[in-house]
Amino acid sequence: MRSAVVMFILLAPFSLSSLATADMPASFYQAMGNIGTEDSICVKNYDAGASVTESYRDFEHLDKETEVVSRSYNTSHNEKDYTRGNASLEVSLNSRVIGKAHIAWQSKDMMPYFMGRHPTYSLATDDMTGVFKIEKFLQLWSNSTLGSIRLDWLPCS
Repeated sequence: MRSAVVMFILLAPFSLSSLATADMPASFYQAMGNIGTEDSICVKNYDAGASVTESYRDFEHLDKETEVVSRSYNTSHNEKDYTRGNASLEVSLNSRVIGKAHIAWQSKDMMPYFMGRHPTYSLATDDMTGVFKIEKFLQLWSNSTLGSIRLDWLPCS
């Protein structure tokens, strides 16, 4: 009798675990097996009218370094004043990915025009799937006109 009780105690955890798993439908295990990986960031600077999105999904490998600098200064605190002052959104991306990536940025006017809409100055998206390396540097500034930003290139030696 004593050996039967010991045998029951030893086998009880295995039988209880099989009963617990029997209650779950097969679709539960299929859904749990299809859970993908995700790493996303979205940064908006309302004073500059700029936003950037960096998103990685269903990746097997992700090695990334992202640096974001968002600045706003000399802006008005009056709700009726749509002057931007000086604002900027700068993003430096460096990543190695096996999977899917979505990188997007846009720049909009802060003052609403027709029917309260804000005109879009620029909009760009990059959607990638596979094995790749991304290196990008984005600068979205307010109060800058075409030609006011100058890049100085270092000469090759």
